[in-house]
Amino acid sequence: MIEHRSRGPLVASAIFLTVLLSAGIGAQAAGDVQAARAAVHPLRIDLGVTTTQPEPTSYCLKNYGFRCYDPAQLAKAYNLVGLHESGIDGSGRTIVIVDSFGSPTIKHDLRVFDQQFGLPDPPSFKIIQPAGAVPPFDPTNSDMTGWAGETTLDVEWAHVFAPGAAIILVETPVSETEGVQGFPEIVEAENYVIDHGIGDVISQSFGATEETFPNHQSIFALRSAFENAAAHRVTVLGASGDTGATDYELNLIDLYPMRVNSWPSSDPLVTSVGGSHLTLDDAGNRLAPDVVWNDGFAAGGGGVSAVFSRPDFQDSVRAVVGSSRGTPDISLSAACDGAVWVYSSYPSNPPTAGFGLVCGTSEATPEFAGIVAMADQVAGRRLGALGDSLYQLGRHSIVDITMGNNTFGPFTNSDGNTYTVVGYPAGPGYDLASGLGTIDAVKFVWALAEGGDDGDN
Repeated sequence: MIEHRSRGPLVASAIFLTVLLSAGIGAQAAGDVQAARAAVHPLRIDLGVTTTQPEPTSYCLKNYGFRCYDPAQLAKAYNLVGLHESGIDGSGRTIVIVDSFGSPTIKHDLRVFDQQFGLPDPPSFKIIQPAGAVPPFDPTNSDMTGWAGETTLDVEWAHVFAPGAAIILVETPVSETEGVQGFPEIVEAENYVIDHGIGDVISQSFGATEETFPNHQSIFALRSAFENAAAHRVTVLGASGDTGATDYELNLIDLYPMRVNSWPSSDPLVTSVGGSHLTLDDAGNRLAPDVVWNDGFAAGGGGVSAVFSRPDFQDSVRAVVGSSRGTPDISLSAACDGAVWVYSSYPSNPPTAGFGLVCGTSEATPEFAGIVAMADQVAGRRLGALGDSLYQLGRHSIVDITMGNNTFGPFTNSDGNTYTVVGYPAGPGYDLASGLGTIDAVKFVWALAEGGDDGDN
């Protein structure tokens, strides 16, 4: 059986799905899309009782019916090892991670995570609250524990991909849900970071369905941090979502029964990071080509914006996106059948300290933040908004994803009706399920570095 917790804080965030060992749950039993939709956002995948040691992929497949991955496996799969061994690890660059509330134990948890997987400590890890003091942590508050889990994933996996980069965790005092709530504080905090020149790439593992905002102008009024980032050549990333071609309504319970998109992923000043599904063995070798994440637990977000028109950098894919901004731009590992290990010890009810499994496009987004930090390091400067550079890269530096789709359903809304939102298929070149595709880090980092904006920062 699958135990689902109540609705939590994030849309376009990690999936946290609780799995009970005693039930012998496998991927097929867990694959009810409606159950996944109704579960908490983010969902956390626990291995029944939390493990004291992470298990290999073969163990997870045998005992739970889905794959689990550790840092060494994704380092092998994405060809990070050669970069790290040659000193290209994000050194001299800073990744900014933005989360409501944060986690009271994240510094300790990152240290345990690093020791378990043989990773170095980051050269610097600071926590700031520029938009106001975060309320005291309440382990009975599902918003706070949900964001603590999100923070854990964001920090630990940004560090996996760029272990030499400094990390700044920006905690905000109001939970982002749907519509405007939480965004004014996020904008204030991000502007502070940009104005003070303390970050090179900003990772955002959250979002809200465009239709939940009062009007388009209410979104335009929240763009100042992205405009500021572009002016200072700071790269901004946004998760594309975990509910395929649809997303949540304002009531936080129902999904729109038609294709929708989410912001800030849909903003042309933000690089939208989608989800792919990797099939790896215990050593991190690919057993099959990557496909669009749509594994029965959830699916990667993607589609066209109802707010933003097609940016110039997508003119080359106008046949796919039409007159609108299309998402995602790029995809990395996000599947629950291929969830990643994290370590957390923040107080919760019931207690869940130990190693657990998480997945979602808010896994992919901090991973890509690490890639950007390494490209900044190679370039010797901030690369800034990536749109022009990404869409000018040749196929030699991007790995095309040509299989899968982000259709989502069936799901039943509170009106009693059951829906399936037909999404977009992957195919050769750009598509609205995987974007341009995925990456081989060695080729991609060097190519992106050569194509970044000029500047001295």
